[in-house]
Amino acid sequence: MSMEILVDSLLSGAERAQGTAIIIDVYRAYTTAAVAFSRGVSKIILVADVEEALELRCKGVADLCIGEVGGERPKGFDFGNSPFEISTADVKGKTLIQSTRAGTVGASAALAAEEIYVASLVIAEATAKAISRRAPKLVTIVAMGAEAVARTDEDEQCALYIRNLLQGRRPDPKAVRKLVLAGGESDKFDDPHSPHHHPMDKDIALRVNSIPFAIRVTRENGLLVARPERVQAST
Repeated sequence: MSMEILVDSLLSGAERAQGTAIIIDVYRAYTTAAVAFSRGVSKIILVADVEEALELRCKGVADLCIGEVGGERPKGFDFGNSPFEISTADVKGKTLIQSTRAGTVGASAALAAEEIYVASLVIAEATAKAISRRAPKLVTIVAMGAEAVARTDEDEQCALYIRNLLQGRRPDPKAVRKLVLAGGESDKFDDPHSPHHHPMDKDIALRVNSIPFAIRVTRENGLLVARPERVQAST
C-alpha cells in the first residue's frame, strides 16, 4: 500500500496534520533536542508555554528547562534553544522540558495526528527510516517556520528532503545545505547584534543526517514526551 504524504506549514499546518505528523524545526528546536539526546538525555517534555515549563520543573517533573522566546533564553530557564550550548552541557540521564515559539508549539498543536515525530536536518534520514518502517497510510510533514507564522527556507527544505526520502529518492544533502544557507534565517547566526544565535548553532544544524536516531513523541499523562528512536544508519 502506498504512503500518502502531505507537506504543510506553520501553526495552521500543525493543526491540520493527520496520520503520522512530522513537526520540523531546524533552527533550532529539534536540532537542540537531537543533540540533547545524543548527550544522554533520557526524555524531553515538549510544552508550548514558558510558564508551564517552569511550573513542571518546580513540581519535579523534570530537571532542566531549555528553550527560547524571541530567540533568547527565557528568564528562569537553564539553557537556551542552542544546540551548541547543549552540546557541552552535563545532561546525561536528565529529563528536560523544552519550550520554543515554533517547534514545541507545533507539536502541541498537532492534536489530530495519530502519532508525532519531531525532526530537523541532523535526523532527517533517521526520521524517514523510522517512519518507513512503520509504514503509515498518511504522513503530514509540517515546516514550522519563524514563530510558527512565517515560512523559512530551512524548515521548508527539510520537509521536502524528508518527503523525498520517504518516497525512495536520494536527494543531495549538500544541495539542501546550500539552499538553506542562502535563506534569510541563516544570516542571524552571523549577526554580532544577535549573540544568542551562536554561529556554531548553524553549523551543527546543517550537519545533515549526522545523528542516527529519530525522535518520537507520545502523549503520557497529558504531556507530550519525546524520546529517541534509534534506527540503523546508512553506510
